Amino acid sequence: MAMFSRFGSLLRQSMSPNIPSNGQVAVTSMLNAVRCVSTKLFIGGLSYQTDDQSLKEAFTSFGDVTEARVITDRDTGRSRGFGFVNFADGESANSALSMDGQDLNGRSIRVNFATERSSAPRGGGGFGGGYRGDFGGGPSGGADGY
Repeated sequence: MAMFSRFGSLLRQSMSPNIPSNGQVAVTSMLNAVRCVSTKLFIGGLSYQTDDQSLKEAFTSFGDVTEARVITDRDTGRSRGFGFVNFADGESANSALSMDGQDLNGRSIRVNFATERSSAPRGGGGFGGGYRGDFGGGPSGGADGY
């Protein structure tokens, strides 16, 4: 909760001089306010050989890395080619954006601020069955087998 109040005060401070007379807020000032609070980066395009430790080592020159995590497939344990790096402060995360497009373990990586995943349910589940949207019951494909 404290982070939200800090975020709100930073947002108000950064935007108040940028509010024009018609009441619209400049988008760039709002993005800058969010960026100065964000400490989590998304790292895409990772080599399959990159692990948590090598990812952390690649970003420690920008500041105190609190966590570096390569996302792996739950079934195979193999890297999914992306990960996240958390910094102790927003300034370090901001400076680490300069790694965007740089080479890491033979691959050009993408570095952006991480965005929260929506809380909406993801795909999966359902009834299965055929490509016609039926339930795959009987010979005619109907739910009751007729």
